[in-house]
Amino acid sequence: MGLPVQAAARAVTKTPCDFFSTQTSVPSTHVARRAISALDGCRGGFGLAIAGAPNCGLFPPHLLERWSDPAKTRMTADAPAGPSQVLSSKPVPGDDPPAPVMLLGAHFHHPTISHNQLGHTSPRFVTPTVPQATPRAPYPAPRDMTPSAINGHATHGANGSNGSGPRLHRAEELDDLISAVRQLIVPFVQAADDAAADRASGDLPVDASGRSRNVLVDTQKPTELAAKLKFILPEEGQGKDGLLAGIEKVLRYSVNTWDQGFMDKLYASNTPVGVISDLVLSVLNTNLHVYQVSPALSVIEKTTGRALANRFGFAGPFAGGITCQGGSSSNLTSLVVARNALYPDTKAAGTRGHDFVVFTSAHGHYSVEKSAMICGLGESSVCKVPVDDTGAMRADKLRELVARAKQQGKTPLYVNATAGSTVRGSYDPFEDISRICKEFGMWMHIDASWGGPVVFSAQQRWKLRGSHLADSLTVNPHKMMNAPTTCSFLLGPDMRVFNKANSTTAGYLFHGGDDDEIWDLADLTLQCGRRGDSLKVALAWLYYGASGFERQIDHAFDMASYLYELLEQTGDFVMLSSNPPPCLQVCFYHAPGGKLVDDAAANTQRTQRIVERLIRRGFMVDYAPGDKGSFLRVVVNVQTLPTTVEGLAKAIHEIAKQE
Repeated sequence: MGLPVQAAARAVTKTPCDFFSTQTSVPSTHVARRAISALDGCRGGFGLAIAGAPNCGLFPPHLLERWSDPAKTRMTADAPAGPSQVLSSKPVPGDDPPAPVMLLGAHFHHPTISHNQLGHTSPRFVTPTVPQATPRAPYPAPRDMTPSAINGHATHGANGSNGSGPRLHRAEELDDLISAVRQLIVPFVQAADDAAADRASGDLPVDASGRSRNVLVDTQKPTELAAKLKFILPEEGQGKDGLLAGIEKVLRYSVNTWDQGFMDKLYASNTPVGVISDLVLSVLNTNLHVYQVSPALSVIEKTTGRALANRFGFAGPFAGGITCQGGSSSNLTSLVVARNALYPDTKAAGTRGHDFVVFTSAHGHYSVEKSAMICGLGESSVCKVPVDDTGAMRADKLRELVARAKQQGKTPLYVNATAGSTVRGSYDPFEDISRICKEFGMWMHIDASWGGPVVFSAQQRWKLRGSHLADSLTVNPHKMMNAPTTCSFLLGPDMRVFNKANSTTAGYLFHGGDDDEIWDLADLTLQCGRRGDSLKVALAWLYYGASGFERQIDHAFDMASYLYELLEQTGDFVMLSSNPPPCLQVCFYHAPGGKLVDDAAANTQRTQRIVERLIRRGFMVDYAPGDKGSFLRVVVNVQTLPTTVEGLAKAIHEIAKQE
């Protein structure tokens, strides 16, 4: 049956199929004008190509397909390439002579209209039968994107097409590259797994030639490494060979954090599930700013953020969280929300007229000072609160400092409490801090970037007592939970506060929703462009379960306690915390006979020498400044084995004896 061109074009803007094709024998100008008129204002994008038609002047040349035999473009409902709708229309007097015309269009999907509603019964991709002569591509193909072969990959026709025109080959190329890169990254991880058995000895194994291979790191000075890498960015692409050679160099000269000997920072290796989640995010390659372009990831972020918020005691209907680019970004966002929520005039007018003061522990993270700088408060607005012998903030000193600031005419704004400090792993007294914040009208934030995941452990979560009283809380699953870097959440009891504090007018991006829920998540954050980092936690949660997280965290705390015991029993170390340690750091000085000298410089030099020599044995640990010089800081993780702890204690003791 015939279908008017305008009706077909209107229907096309509502159909979910990706391609439509139709043939008619009406004047080309007449068809073009009517098609453009009907498609004008289409909600989705579309493209047209006219085959077998004289150039009527309505389309630029690159949109026209001229085929030598127009008769071969004819399609009927039973054509082998898939059914098409035959359009019929009468010529308009005085218009161009009739000529067979093929309209080819591509448009976006509609979520509800099906093929069958338009009389289609074919698969989603419908392609016309093409003539033997290859039509000219709408745009010239680049030199390395020829139709026949691209980077060595032959192209094939799709959905019954004979493949005579250019075809995308990305899936084939991706499959080939993943297969090739797999041969590099799996051995990289396997080498770390194989080396784990050697860690119990406290030294690197030596082969028959007397050489040892340090899987953990090939230590180089920056200038030496630059010369060895020779990472030159070429004018002409080097294809797969160049890519693989570059990856080989990166792997060779990078720290292998999968190695058991990596105990240097508050993060360690990724997990297999983490690698998969990162790969999925790269494949999706979308932005978590508005729901329209990231529907699944938006739902997952809200679901995961709410689940984490509930764990910390934020139980209200609007509790939830957002991901930020690391703990520093989460802390910065919390300070902006605090300022704008407590003093709404600052959102538009800035901080003039306010002499704000921010309070944080003397052992708090440096991101608090940076956040104050970025917000225009200045680094001098940050007041450091003294800590007790365990490294926890003293609530009595906090109250004194807040009262003093008020007497000086300043405005106490924000208190940053810490759950798991960077150096000692201490937890601040949240309930006491909350009472002070309420008394003086301050925002209470908890930086639980490091120590927050203990919320999954029945044995350890008591350390977070009072976390539900916070106005916001940062937690970094990429640390204790071994999620891929970066993965940080800023949680809160009421995400409407975040929205009011951070939202701006951007009608070109934010179009609102059908309910009271906030689905365009960039309205809650300082960032517009964001990855869907919550997927990293969501997939790990699916894989391990909350009980799996609990077992991992409990194991890590057992390893920290075990290392403490092994070092303490030698009698040659001064331990800087009780056992079990408050978090996963074990901090200590080397002190022969248990007697630490008062020479801070000598203690620092001894500590640094031990750290350097441990690298040669396959262990990376860190050090931090203390009252009597720098001390050693070892960080275990959820994948640390007992044999690794034993080997490290042995290596430290043997090296220290040589001092």
